[in-house]
Amino acid sequence: MDIAHLIQSIAIYALPVLFAITVHEAAHGYAARHFGDNTADKMGRITLNPLKHIDPVGTILMPLLLLFATSGAFLFGYAKPVPVRFGNLRNPKRDMIWVALAGPGVNFIQAFLWGALFITLKGTGVTETFFLKMAQGGILVNLVMFAFNLFPLPPLDGGRILVGLLPYRQAELVSRIEPWGFFIVMALVLSGIVSTLWLQPLMAMSYAVLDILLTPIVLIFG
Repeated sequence: MDIAHLIQSIAIYALPVLFAITVHEAAHGYAARHFGDNTADKMGRITLNPLKHIDPVGTILMPLLLLFATSGAFLFGYAKPVPVRFGNLRNPKRDMIWVALAGPGVNFIQAFLWGALFITLKGTGVTETFFLKMAQGGILVNLVMFAFNLFPLPPLDGGRILVGLLPYRQAELVSRIEPWGFFIVMALVLSGIVSTLWLQPLMAMSYAVLDILLTPIVLIFG
């Protein structure tokens, strides 16, 4: 195990990960407030202060243990979920879709911003590897969060979107999965199904869309 390489990886990814999880969770809270639920706002969770969203086990301990145990081959972590009382939303079934979409949506926006930063750094002659790799890491981290959270199984955001889109009877059946959803998702992740059938295709598509959106910036610095 190359300890120096692992430490360098932690330094490169620390800032992108903090931004990714903090803005993701804050976006859920902001969307919930917009649609009528002030629960997150009252608890101080609509904030860009990462300390409010960090889960000691899920955000720090688990990723670090996996980083050292697998030499970076497999990483997983999570933040403290923003509390949302869907019954408080003005139109719970419809509005939960927008609340759920807010998190992955801001991750895609962040991926675009990191991409714009990378192109700008390269275009202005910056050759410092650390900053270039951090920008690339920011793109990767946010696209992984974007794609993974859209997986259509509760309690992931994609599962809540699916519940909001389905007719009431089918939505109720899917929502019953939520208590066991985390364990089902972990089993699918460890088996490689999520990566092969979901993450890889969706991320390839996301990179293609990003390339199109970043074209004007490439032309400016080309």
